[in-house]
Amino acid sequence: MILTETQSPNSGPRRLGQDPDMVVLHHTAMQSAEAAIARLCDPAFEVSAHYVIAENGAVTRLVPEDLRAWHAGAGQWGKVVDVNSHSIGIELANAGPLVDFPPFAAAQMDALEVLLAGIMARHNIRAERVIAHSDMAPGRKADPGAKFDWQRLANAGLSIWPEAKGDPDADFLTSAKAFGYPDTPDTLAAFRLRFCPIATGPESAIDRAIIDALAKRWPVDASLGTA
Repeated sequence: MILTETQSPNSGPRRLGQDPDMVVLHHTAMQSAEAAIARLCDPAFEVSAHYVIAENGAVTRLVPEDLRAWHAGAGQWGKVVDVNSHSIGIELANAGPLVDFPPFAAAQMDALEVLLAGIMARHNIRAERVIAHSDMAPGRKADPGAKFDWQRLANAGLSIWPEAKGDPDADFLTSAKAFGYPDTPDTLAAFRLRFCPIATGPESAIDRAIIDALAKRWPVDASLGTA
């Protein structure tokens, strides 16, 4: 993993002295890693992330992990509403909707695994606390998108994947909230984007069974705070 440093001015202290207990994964939706880094370091745009991973696996740190980067915006995971203060943000260079959502490069995923493992060890972050931007902001964000390989991360112990199916008659939104999703009209779409991207149409028994299993195995931990 190649690590370089480019300091972004778009950062500040984590509120209330919060230590990071989450990781949020993004895609840049720009034509190159260099363009994304320039945007994330431009004070006019008021956005940043802790890390950017280029397609070739090169990693650039923009914000130190002890500071609050501005990557998550409005959203919520469980009772946490200031996701920026609770999280480390990683941007994966990927053009996304600009070129019909290309797959993530192997070198990029290799570098992500190394980076994630280090972050999780340093901050004692559990695998279920590695989430998508789309998870905490349903309807507003859709990254890193349907082609991101969450199952690969789960196999490496760096995120989670449903290990069994739960109750197909469980209430979908009740289970989704227990897992961590905010209660919005777009929650089903956000859930499917990560866990069942080929699904379409109305809520199904398969959706209910998967989210019930996730909620029972990994209920969101309210003890981590509400800030």
